[in-house]
Amino acid sequence: MKKHQGLDFWPILATASLLIKISGSIPLRPVLTGPDKAYLNSRVAFRCIAPDSPPPVTYELLKDSDVLVGRDIDPIGGQSVAFFLKVSAASDGSYHCRATAGGNTGVSNSIQLSVVTYEGSRLVLSCDVQTGSHLSYTWLFNKKEVTSSALAFFHLAGNKLVMESVTPEHAGDYSCMAWSMVKDIRRFSGSQEVQVTIKVYVSKPRISFFIFKEGDSYRGNVTCWSSRGSPPVNFSLLVDDKEVGSITATDSLAAWFQVAVVPGLDMGVARCRVKSELQELISEPVNLEVVPVGGDVKVEVEHLYTAESKLAAARLSCHVSRGTFPYFSWLLNDTILPMSHEDSHIQTTLPHFALADQRRTLVLTKLSPEESGYYRCRARDQYDDSGPWVESAAELVQVTEVFLTTIEVITVAFCCFLLLALAAGSACVYKMFDHNQAHAHISPAKSEALPLSELTSGKLTDKSSTDCDVLN
Repeated sequence: MKKHQGLDFWPILATASLLIKISGSIPLRPVLTGPDKAYLNSRVAFRCIAPDSPPPVTYELLKDSDVLVGRDIDPIGGQSVAFFLKVSAASDGSYHCRATAGGNTGVSNSIQLSVVTYEGSRLVLSCDVQTGSHLSYTWLFNKKEVTSSALAFFHLAGNKLVMESVTPEHAGDYSCMAWSMVKDIRRFSGSQEVQVTIKVYVSKPRISFFIFKEGDSYRGNVTCWSSRGSPPVNFSLLVDDKEVGSITATDSLAAWFQVAVVPGLDMGVARCRVKSELQELISEPVNLEVVPVGGDVKVEVEHLYTAESKLAAARLSCHVSRGTFPYFSWLLNDTILPMSHEDSHIQTTLPHFALADQRRTLVLTKLSPEESGYYRCRARDQYDDSGPWVESAAELVQVTEVFLTTIEVITVAFCCFLLLALAAGSACVYKMFDHNQAHAHISPAKSEALPLSELTSGKLTDKSSTDCDVLN
């Protein structure tokens, strides 16, 4: 009986030994987890684990081809190992881990880490060499050497390339060379390229909307956009401070949302919200109320002059008292003007004109008698082609061959006034001179009329003496 039990033990032992050998030959399959994007100067963690590996397990984190970043050991097996990394510009690259246990080695999946640097950040690149002394360094930016002419853009400090406040123009590929001279022999070693990506902060979002007709109902289209920034960003539409839609823009800085709109009704206050990795901004509000076109319509005429005070053009503006989305049309002598210059028939009647400000303004770019006539404008709702028009009164624009400008009229008037003043002054001077001459002739006559007795008596008045002196 005992002999039989001993015989049964050997097969079990052989099987166990075989299983140990088999298990020892099973390849390790480590798994690496970690971020694919990190901010400059932040801290990230990569974790590596090789399931079902016999202890102890040695883990190594490697960058790119075979650059050792860190090493750690799991003494009991089945535990993940964390590698903490402070992110610098040189951290950009491909990472993988290598696990060794029981004489076997396995390599994990790869993770491509991108370093995110925002404009305005201080960026420092280091050219590190394991061995060597009395080294000099040369930096390459997009495969071109960083020379002294570019030191306003960069700053060199030993083995470091410093950018105090990065801009999008700093984005590109960087590499360095370390070299030394020994007995006129130059020895050097070059690094791999590091890609630097500069992200731009997102500007405050803006919001606009328009309305269109869909069957018998109306729909509003709200646009949210930022003028600058680096995608991807997330846009959200808020109506009365409640989120009604959210879109992530990956290739642009704009998003569109549809909302229900009823002309004549206030549908609430809308705002756009934009979120990036570091920012959250809100737009100014816009009222989702569509007021139908109506009320009074009038045309205002303004003459435009050159620097030489010559009449160059005329600008006609159409004003409507109410309406959120007015559509304008112009008429000359009851003939509708075209919306573009492609209408050759109308071109012959009004060859020089331009429409601006969404057709609200009509500019007569060259004035001649053929542009003279009665101008009117009309408006209707832009979102309803079949809607009624409201029209202005006719405004006469009269252009003649001879047209005196305001400055010219003032000049002529001033000259006429000056001539009149000179003529009046000349007349006064002449009158005064004539009066003096007449007075001079009258005085002798009075002297001759004196009686003979007064002359012989020798008793002449002072005035008579004075007149005699003049005559003498």
